[in-house]
Amino acid sequence: MTRANLPDFDALWEYEHPTETETVFRQILVAAEASGDVSYHLQLLTQIARAQGLQRRFDEAHATLDTVAAQLEDALLLARVRYLLERGRVINSSGHPELSRPWFEQAYQLAETHGAAFHAIDALHMLGIVAPPDERLAWNVQALVLAEAATEPRAHDWCGSLYNNIGWTCHDAGEFAQALDLFERAYAFRQAQGQPREIRIARWCIGRTLRSLNQVQAALALQEALYAEWAASGEQQSGYVSEEIAECLVALGRQDESQPYFAEACTLLSRDPWLFAQEPERLQRLHDLSISGA
Repeated sequence: MTRANLPDFDALWEYEHPTETETVFRQILVAAEASGDVSYHLQLLTQIARAQGLQRRFDEAHATLDTVAAQLEDALLLARVRYLLERGRVINSSGHPELSRPWFEQAYQLAETHGAAFHAIDALHMLGIVAPPDERLAWNVQALVLAEAATEPRAHDWCGSLYNNIGWTCHDAGEFAQALDLFERAYAFRQAQGQPREIRIARWCIGRTLRSLNQVQAALALQEALYAEWAASGEQQSGYVSEEIAECLVALGRQDESQPYFAEACTLLSRDPWLFAQEPERLQRLHDLSISGA
């Protein structure tokens, strides 16, 4: 099989379903090896490593990346950039953000030097995640400047994620009005893209920020509408909508009504391996409130 006949594996990513994504990528792997296209083959392996990392199979992810590293050559620039990005992501996901930073810095420098805008923005956005809190905004703003100026559609599409990330940086700093503005920009961007799932997530962020602004009734109405939309879509919501409905009901003094939503949120969010590993106290709180109320 030639490169022209090989699929665009990036388009096959389902980040919410890394196990299934890895299976799909492994089905392509044999043809990728047989094609003789070393760059494609190694880039695909980096994405298999990413899928393994999302499943918290960190040793396997590193082993896959070791396979890539052993075959990298100077001419394989894009494969090297993606190798650096995914090594950094696995290190970060395994609980060592400070050790991941040099990998993202190398990825950014290489991608920027060679005009790989999409991956340069990816590296900057990861630096905005792993850097100390007082540096995150600057990295994300730098990424946004590149994304807003990008002529390549795929690179420009980073704007939606970056509005969201900067919005959360503002929210975490207590700058709720500024966060709301950014989440509304993210929502408008997602609407223009026409991606229903991303549109719903952007609206959830708006609702969460309305609660922070003490506009609880408006926040509850938005989350209840989202709850109905997720149900109508046939796609299972992750549990964050249920959690927010419960929190809004508690804020409005309607504790008894909140309990089934806390229970649903606990059940659904417990299935998230990252949340299970990183925020056990949050899950325990949801469980306790599902039994006793607030």
